[in-house]
This record gives sequence, structure tokens and C-alpha cells, in this order.
Amino acid sequence: MALAISSAGSFKLPHRDVGSKGNSKNVKSSPKLQVSVKATKGVSSVCEPLPPDRPLWFPGSSPPEWLDGSLPGDFGFDPLGLGSDPELLQWFAQAELMHSRWAMLAVAGILIPEFLAKIGFMESFSWYDAGKQDYFADPLTLFVAQMVLMGWAEGRRWADLVHPGCVDIEPKFPNRKNPKPDVGYPGGLWFDPLQWGRGSPEPVMVLRTKEIKNGRLAMLAFMGFWFQAIYTGKGPIDNLMAHIADPGHCNIFSAFSSP
Repeated sequence: MALAISSAGSFKLPHRDVGSKGNSKNVKSSPKLQVSVKATKGVSSVCEPLPPDRPLWFPGSSPPEWLDGSLPGDFGFDPLGLGSDPELLQWFAQAELMHSRWAMLAVAGILIPEFLAKIGFMESFSWYDAGKQDYFADPLTLFVAQMVLMGWAEGRRWADLVHPGCVDIEPKFPNRKNPKPDVGYPGGLWFDPLQWGRGSPEPVMVLRTKEIKNGRLAMLAFMGFWFQAIYTGKGPIDNLMAHIADPGHCNIFSAFSSP
């Protein structure tokens, strides 16, 4: 993946004035210093690119030229050069964004029901065996319905990636200017009613960076849930309680040291 897997900590961006014309943005860190930041193809027009001295995955390293700070969560990590092609970089960024959002939903969908089961609000729940449960329809019907619905949604997402704004469903009002199409961030009345993602460029970049960092953490968390379920046969909350009770023996190293 062309972008770095980083911690979920937040950082503060210095104040900068950004030009609004063209794909290149003139970044002013002080009245006497001007730094030109080249924007990557497909980059959001409502985000403020990070400066060349932005935080990097390895302090003191030099990021590749195609990771110029214009993508949320860009920490200069691409050792294999996977993002050197602008079109592939755009695709990787969108794929990571969607996987991050699905991972955050998955982690919440695992932890919340398990917690509710622990406090007696619902019956015993195991996310790992959820597919074995009896539902309102047979497995084949559910599979076909999911394929149709997900295929429709993914088809529209692909169309928006190829032709930004072609699937826009934002209602038109004579006295209201609709937001500019932004791939991966539909916003508007349906997806951003509070307009958090349509403010000044710098806060928007901060919010999107927080989203992708939490999404990366969620992807790692889901992998941990999956590994724990296979090894221990228990859910993440049970494993957490066991670790707190005996951290010296109930940890990741026990998976490799047990006979």
C-alpha cells in the first residue's frame, strides 16, 4: 500500500495561506518564505497540502517525489514505488480509504455486540461464527442480495472515480451552491449535513488525516481480532480481560511459545 501505516495520534498543522488556482499550490510558511507544493493527479481541491517538512514515517528520511503531502495520511512511505504512477496512486488512495471505513465499521460491529452480550442486553454473540446463525432468509438468498446491492454501490463508486461527479445526487437549490465533486468524499446534504468537510482547506485536511489514521488502526485491529479468534477461540473483549488478568502469559508471544 502506497501510504504509511501510522499511529492514530493527532498532529497540528502550521498556519499557511494557499493559492486557489491550478493544481499547484503556493504554500506560505512565513512572509519571507514561499514553497511550491506539487499536487498529485486526482487530489482533493478542498484540502490544504502539507509542507515539505511534514511528519514522515521515519524522521529524517526523504519522501518519494510522488508523495508530496497532498494526500491525507501521506507520511512518505512507499518503499516499493507502488504509487509512482499517478493513476495507480489515486486508485490506491481510494482503495485504502474504503478499506479503512469498512474496517472501522467491522471493528465497531464486533466490539459493540460482544459488549452488549457481556452486560446481558443480548444473547451470547460470536462474530467469528456469525455466518452459521439462522437468519430471515437462506444463505444463498442473502448472498445474491448482497452481491446485487454491493455491486450497484461499487459500480457507482467506480463510475465516480473514472468521471468525478457523474453520480452526484445532491439536491439543487437556486440560492445554494453545491460542493465541487470530490472523489471518496461525497459530502453534501446526505453525507455531511453539518458541513464539517467543506470548510477551510486546513481543517478539512486535519479531519481526513484523522479518518485515514483511525482507519489504518482499525485494519490492524481487525487482523488482531481474526488472529485471536483462530488461536484462542474467544472474542476480543474476552482476550483483553485475560491479558489484563495475566499479561505475562496472555499475550501475542504465547501464540509462538506454546507447544
